[in-house]
Amino acid sequence: MPDQLLELPERTRKPRQYGLTHVLDKGLGLHAVRDLLDSAADYIDIVKLGWGTSYITQNLQDKLDLYAEYDIPVCCGGTFVEVAIAQGKFELYRDWLLERGFRYVEISSGVLDLSPQEKARYIRRLSEDFVVLAEVGSKDPNVTYSTTRWIEMIERDLEAGAWKVITEARESGTVGIYHKDKSVKESLLADIVERIPPQRLLFEAPNKSQQVWFIKHFGPNVNLGNIAPTEVIPLETLRLGLRGDTMPMFHLEKEVRRSTRPWQIWPEGYRWK
Repeated sequence: MPDQLLELPERTRKPRQYGLTHVLDKGLGLHAVRDLLDSAADYIDIVKLGWGTSYITQNLQDKLDLYAEYDIPVCCGGTFVEVAIAQGKFELYRDWLLERGFRYVEISSGVLDLSPQEKARYIRRLSEDFVVLAEVGSKDPNVTYSTTRWIEMIERDLEAGAWKVITEARESGTVGIYHKDKSVKESLLADIVERIPPQRLLFEAPNKSQQVWFIKHFGPNVNLGNIAPTEVIPLETLRLGLRGDTMPMFHLEKEVRRSTRPWQIWPEGYRWK
């Protein structure tokens, strides 16, 4: 964190339980990882090695060791475990993670059609050894779920032992909690957070407009995921009002901030603007 020249919104500090920035690594080389961490490690809470990239990365252990040097946990993308389950190799996958020192794991059903009972069983098994991130929502843009279904899926995963539940968006930000034009399904999100504390959710928000929307509605300490490595510092500036998109709400609109200030009652309370 920079010096105290400016008054900035209060941010949680690492190791964070909320206010997370979850970064998508699609195959960065070691030099790129080192450059990223040298400039932005303070703002990165979790790194996901996207999809099944970890399985074919040639220097995987070197990369894991480098992230560990900065005490940043790493998990594999949910597609990897879905393939393992489809091939009947779930326990081998679990052993593979343990052998390489993973502490976090993601499990999804974005492509594979798992029943709620099956997914809960896998979450319980994984939670014996890992911090579990469970993802809900389909990767298929033609598949939509009712609000009731979304809430039921999230609640089941949390009850099964997930630390956070990720709301699907893909790297494109055009599925799940978003419309095909990348706009937020606002009524869906409003209904979800009426039932589930937002600090238990990790909202995939790969696009700047989506990140701005969540910060304006949930404050600087909202959990955001699928952030590109090049967007880690830009996102932190959005969280702190150091970018034009969020500067007014934190630094100019004093009367509005005095009357609403949703970021100051987070996470004890929540107010939908």
